[in-house]
Amino acid sequence: MADPGNDSGLPQLPEAKPVPGSRWRMQIVWLVPIVAVLIGGWLAAKAVLEEGPTVTISFKTGDGLEAGKTKIKYKDVDIGVVKSVTLSPDHKRVIATGELVKDATSMLVDNTRFWVVRPRISGGTVSGLGTLLSGSYVGMDEGNSNKGRRDFVGLEVPPVFPSDIPGREFVLKSMNMGSLDVGSPVFFRRLRVGQIASYDLDPDGKGVTLHVFVNAPYDQFVRSDTRFWHASGLDVSLSPDGVQINTQSVVSLLIGGVAFETPDSDTEVAEADANTKFELYATRADSLKEHDRIVDTYVVTFFDSVRGLTVGAPVDFRGVVVGEVTKIYTRFDPVKKQFSIPVEINLYPERFTSRYQREPNGKPPGRISATPHELADFLVANGFRFQLRSGNPLTGQLYVAFDIFPDAPKAKVDWARTPPELPTVPRTLQSLQESLTRLLAKLNGIPFDAIGKSAQRTLEGANDVMSRLGNDVVPQAHDTLSAAQSALDSANDALKPDSELQQNTSDAMKELARTAASVRILADYLERHPEAVVQGKPGGKQ
Repeated sequence: MADPGNDSGLPQLPEAKPVPGSRWRMQIVWLVPIVAVLIGGWLAAKAVLEEGPTVTISFKTGDGLEAGKTKIKYKDVDIGVVKSVTLSPDHKRVIATGELVKDATSMLVDNTRFWVVRPRISGGTVSGLGTLLSGSYVGMDEGNSNKGRRDFVGLEVPPVFPSDIPGREFVLKSMNMGSLDVGSPVFFRRLRVGQIASYDLDPDGKGVTLHVFVNAPYDQFVRSDTRFWHASGLDVSLSPDGVQINTQSVVSLLIGGVAFETPDSDTEVAEADANTKFELYATRADSLKEHDRIVDTYVVTFFDSVRGLTVGAPVDFRGVVVGEVTKIYTRFDPVKKQFSIPVEINLYPERFTSRYQREPNGKPPGRISATPHELADFLVANGFRFQLRSGNPLTGQLYVAFDIFPDAPKAKVDWARTPPELPTVPRTLQSLQESLTRLLAKLNGIPFDAIGKSAQRTLEGANDVMSRLGNDVVPQAHDTLSAAQSALDSANDALKPDSELQQNTSDAMKELARTAASVRILADYLERHPEAVVQGKPGGKQ
């Protein structure tokens, strides 16, 4: 139907009516970016939720550290990476920032340790050789503290042992380090049972403090009275049995070491707690010396040479060591104008008693007298003195002997002095020397020149007498001896068996024998017939 008002004759179209569209209507073209945003947001949220902790580690140098490449490892497992390496504000240290995996959060506690693993040779062990090919990395050791932490100071030297190894750490005090180092072994009965963990110089500079770790189960043998000593090098000693050489192992010869031992005891001693402090002795002999509870300090003064006497020399009582020398001085007496050598000694009264004796409370005995001053006065009054003696003729070492000398001059102890001074006697050699000196002085007083001149005059007189004897007496004596010789020759001739004198003598002896026989017959007859003296022989009347 045509529109009457339409002059063009075209058909009339219906009028369009605008319909308002929905403001929230989403077209499908926007669905893709929305999904992408959601996925990105989810990934970002997941990354944030799964992101591990960030730590800062301070090192002295950045050697071996490289941002984005240096790994952080725990037990050779990658747990993070170093993200940045910068200098500290004061430019004295290097700050490494590392990102760790989320599972490592609980491992970041107050005593967690970090260090850079590089090739090292220390304490006889070689470590970090794998880093020659793979490069350095940051090692980590988990702590056991309950306090969390995010900033750490890295170790310059790797720890000797991980914190999870069973055992106990102990503290040793020593005058010096000797040849010890971190990682040096610890020996027990020549078995390697631990190592030195660390060491520090004491604040006063008078010694060093060492931390040693003894592995389980050997840590149970460290008791409260255990003794530690330097096991480095060779321990050479000279005894009556000859030269003795002791060492723990070849390793201790090269890198040093520490050994420990617990002395035999009648009672059970408890195990030492962790971080118990012990003294580190120089030798095994020093460490195993008896620890005395009572120590008395005295001074003994010598007037002869003390060459060969050293600090630590024994004080000997008839073969038993009852003390030691602690100090040696020199002293000048301005009144007597005389030098002397005061020697300070420590005496241990407990060594004068037997370890098998017990006090009423069960403890080992202490002093042998409840009044030590009275005992000392009694001993000194009865001749007990101190004397220097030779301990080893080969080395010239001296020791202080404590013995009785009945002929010693009278002396007393001055208890007002600190420390008290005990009397001494000269050495035997010194006494002999003094006797020889006195003898020489007496010999020097003899007038040998006058005696020699007198003897010379006597010899000259004797020579004159001998000369006169030779001129006058000797010729006369010669004539007399010649006459005597002649008489002896005549006597010999007369005493020969075939001489006339011998023949006459023989005949006379025979006649004398016949006469004696006749007299004997007559005597027998008269004994039988005494009347014959008056009447005569009866045969005469016939």
